[in-house]
Amino acid sequence: MEIAKNSLAIAFLIALAVTIPLSLAQNTPQDYLDAHNNARAQVGVGNMRWDNNVAAYARNYVNRLRGDCKLVHSGGPYGENLAGSSADLTGRAAVKMWVDEKPKYNYNSNSCVGGECRHYTQVVWRSSVRLGCAKARCNNGGTVISCNYDPRGNYVNQRPY
Repeated sequence: MEIAKNSLAIAFLIALAVTIPLSLAQNTPQDYLDAHNNARAQVGVGNMRWDNNVAAYARNYVNRLRGDCKLVHSGGPYGENLAGSSADLTGRAAVKMWVDEKPKYNYNSNSCVGGECRHYTQVVWRSSVRLGCAKARCNNGGTVISCNYDPRGNYVNQRPY
């Protein structure tokens, strides 16, 4: 009986060890920062730093979105990128979605060509130096992620870098 209990406990701990890293992987502040700073380095823009106040704003907002997870911008004091998925989306994957808009940004005309690029330009906006991001699981099983930027970017007639 004791061996069966121990075996069951070991199996549970192994299952937990396998699932926890997968569900929490790539959602730490450093993961968000690394993904942003890698994109910024590609265009010669300095690193961002994590800001707990900006992160608290992002956390409060995604918690309000978790009911239906509609990607509606907060209209708050920060720049903001939102990402959502019907599955478990990681922070790195969300930033990658935004950075993947880079080919649609035309630096010479300072405009989006062939689609959306303003998520990308916010990621690399040179004067945005403080970052805070948060993730929430939606009631429908999906994921919503918000990254907020201080100061905000994407000003008309200004280049991101």
